[in-house]
Amino acid sequence: MAALSFAVLSPVGHADDKNDHKQWRNRQERRSRDQQRAQEREQREAWQRYRARSWETEHRTWQQRGGYSGPRITDSYFRAYYGRNHYFRVYRQPFRIVDGSPRFQFNGYWFSSVDPYPEYWGPNWYQNDDVYVDYVNDGYYLFNRRYPQRPGIALHISF
Repeated sequence: MAALSFAVLSPVGHADDKNDHKQWRNRQERRSRDQQRAQEREQREAWQRYRARSWETEHRTWQQRGGYSGPRITDSYFRAYYGRNHYFRVYRQPFRIVDGSPRFQFNGYWFSSVDPYPEYWGPNWYQNDDVYVDYVNDGYYLFNRRYPQRPGIALHISF
């Protein structure tokens, strides 16, 4: 039969453990807030750098680029999780910068903007505007619901 051992904690030791845990939790919360602020700042700066001066002359469609040749989302998965009825805010999605370009993740895929975003979207569109990913004719695009009649931004998918 295995012997059982018990640790006896004094009330002082127990209080110290609680204080240590509370201090650790406070440091973690502070670190998390600082990390969140740093990520927000990084995202804001990245999107500001990626803003068009004249989007009408700076963007091109996938057709103008020779067609989309990157990874594709299966039709059934796309219909279930993408398209105009599946809108979101870029700001709330995982975000990173790869080769100087902003990249966000939505429903399991990473999307990189191939074009700068239109200047008329405003400086905080990624935080304030509902957007959606759709496949139109020749490739994937990011559309802003605030501008329903305007073209979308060409997107490239990565895993």
